[in-house]
Amino acid sequence: MPRPSVAELRPVVHPEGVKDRRSGEHWAGRMYMREVSLRVDRYLVNTRVTPNQLTYVMTVAGALAAPALLVPGITGPVLAVLAVQLYLLLDCVDGEIARWKKQYSMTGVYLDRVAAYLCDAAVLVGFGLRGADLWGTGRIDWLWAFLGTVAALGAILVKAETDLVGVARHQQGLAPVKESASEPRSSGMALARRAAGALKFHRLILGIEASLLILLLAILDSVRGDLYFSRLGIAVLAGIAILQTLLHLISILASSRLR
Repeated sequence: MPRPSVAELRPVVHPEGVKDRRSGEHWAGRMYMREVSLRVDRYLVNTRVTPNQLTYVMTVAGALAAPALLVPGITGPVLAVLAVQLYLLLDCVDGEIARWKKQYSMTGVYLDRVAAYLCDAAVLVGFGLRGADLWGTGRIDWLWAFLGTVAALGAILVKAETDLVGVARHQQGLAPVKESASEPRSSGMALARRAAGALKFHRLILGIEASLLILLLAILDSVRGDLYFSRLGIAVLAGIAILQTLLHLISILASSRLR
């Protein structure tokens, strides 16, 4: 069969609202990756490749960010950024192929969430191990590995807090939560939520943003000649993860999502 054109693919794989999802679409997807994925889709839609197979590869790509960050110098962070970008590309492609082929499955949805958890955690754990300086000539400082793990745990907990809303509602026989229910009932809490959303500091513990930050810090480290900036970044991300875990939990409890 001839390959479909981008114009033929777009209305099917990018139905109205896909790019506008408040919590389901990353800014990088809206900005550039959805256009890249369309070009990749053309070569896959007429093959035997399934959406779930792509999701498995996506999961591996995200996990590879951790060992990539153990490579010394700027090379490691560059490899990590590439691994995370491949993860993001496949995260777009698997759903688009599923829409084109109409191959939907609960397994695919589940695997997609597992991959999201794993990618964020891999980047932050890898960053912590990088800060510990495993291959250096001095003493390995495990404090930074611990703080990287704390950051990873926070990133996972924030996602789990969101997902557990759906679990709680399902067990109570309620319909899935609407996005409007995420607004806090208190005006003060709503203002604080909007302020946090405007600053977007919480995004730094997500795999995509964290990998880009790590690359920037690695460049600064190369100029300075040590791991000062990376270690500072690990401490900051651990602090953000702890704070975001608590604030996100409070935000959920103060909203109508559990009612």
